[in-house]
Amino acid sequence: MIRYIGCAALMAAMLCLTACSGTPEASPAPSQEPQQTQETPQSTPEASPAELPQQTPLQTPIQTPVQSQVQQEEAEGPAPSAPSEEGQSPDILEAAAAVMTALKEKDMDQLAVWAHPGRGIRFSPFAYVDTENDLVFTRDEVEKLMEDPAKQVWRVFEGSGEVIELTFADYYKWYIYDADFEQDAGIAVNKELGKEQNSGNLKEVYPEANHDIVEYYIGGLDLAEEGMDWRSLYLVFETNGDNHKLVGIVHDQWTP
Repeated sequence: MIRYIGCAALMAAMLCLTACSGTPEASPAPSQEPQQTQETPQSTPEASPAELPQQTPLQTPIQTPVQSQVQQEEAEGPAPSAPSEEGQSPDILEAAAAVMTALKEKDMDQLAVWAHPGRGIRFSPFAYVDTENDLVFTRDEVEKLMEDPAKQVWRVFEGSGEVIELTFADYYKWYIYDADFEQDAGIAVNKELGKEQNSGNLKEVYPEANHDIVEYYIGGLDLAEEGMDWRSLYLVFETNGDNHKLVGIVHDQWTP
């Protein structure tokens, strides 16, 4: 019996020795509570200023100079029309104003510039135009009229039959610029301004189809005359499109 126990003890010792030499050490058991690691978010490197989108406050789109100019023009409305440039034809009122200034200043060279190259300028002391006897002057003649000392017959008075025989300088004083038409007159194009007498035969001699008649009208110079001293100066242009050439200077006033 003792012998049997000794053998069993010896075998147990051998098994224990074998287990210790052949089996690798077991790793320590993990703790019962798993460790929770808090992952720190990885921060991305900051973008350089060149990479960041540039935005104006309230994300207002950046405007180019051209866009800004267009929007400014739209806000302000259309630009006013520019005055006529050199080489461009003026409108009828601009043409009339230029002629009236030349007359007021006695600038015959400038007046000649407006004269029709073929028809010249006809001078009529009354609104009834005498196409047979009213004097007509060419461009070259117009330039020298103010210095011409010769007297010429301009018309016969409608009532008395008296002849109007004057130098151009005197005719100018009585039957062209006998009032400050540039400063004081009302202006109308192709229509009558208020007065008792009509414009004679102007529209028959100068048909509206190819003429523009600009009237400068003064209703009176002296209150005591109660409007009986009204006068008009008509500037008659032959019109071809935008081209205006002076063909007539017609004076008119009240006559008994």
